[in-house]
Amino acid sequence: MQKLKLYELNRKDVSTFKQAKKLPIVVVLDDIRSMLNEGSVFRSCDAFLIEKIILCGITAKPPHRDIQKTALGATESVEWEYMQDINEAALKLKEDGYCLVGVEQTDSSVLLTSWQADKHKKYAFVFGNEVNGISEKILTLLDYSLEIPQEGTKHSLNVAVAAGIVLFETYRQLLG
Repeated sequence: MQKLKLYELNRKDVSTFKQAKKLPIVVVLDDIRSMLNEGSVFRSCDAFLIEKIILCGITAKPPHRDIQKTALGATESVEWEYMQDINEAALKLKEDGYCLVGVEQTDSSVLLTSWQADKHKKYAFVFGNEVNGISEKILTLLDYSLEIPQEGTKHSLNVAVAAGIVLFETYRQLLG
């Protein structure tokens, strides 16, 4: 066994990535305070051909060196936009036909391991603040919430880790 060299990975360049067919998925980052987490989400969105990221509230806007530390250039490949108000972003996504899914522990969450993505739907996954989670004001706008099962002593995952898990599982289901 040998590790592959970077040139052996046959990765897309930025212009090829921008032309590639994307999964019908938008990621919404709601008041993410860590630019390192934000950069990691950009990188996961690049890896799984995500359509776009919407940055809301206090979530920083690229370019910024702290975002870039973990994004490693994904802010150049992944489309993004900024909308100050999460409520406005959620309403626009619903108007555009997206199923609005909060990644949050709620009294009616669906476990990610039980969830089945529908290949005929477009999804907008909302990931919330590292401390407070998703803004309370949009909970009523969500079509449902997904929860990642956890068996340890902690009750949450890092937002960038959670995004990677949900995006990979959706990628796997939609392309499988």
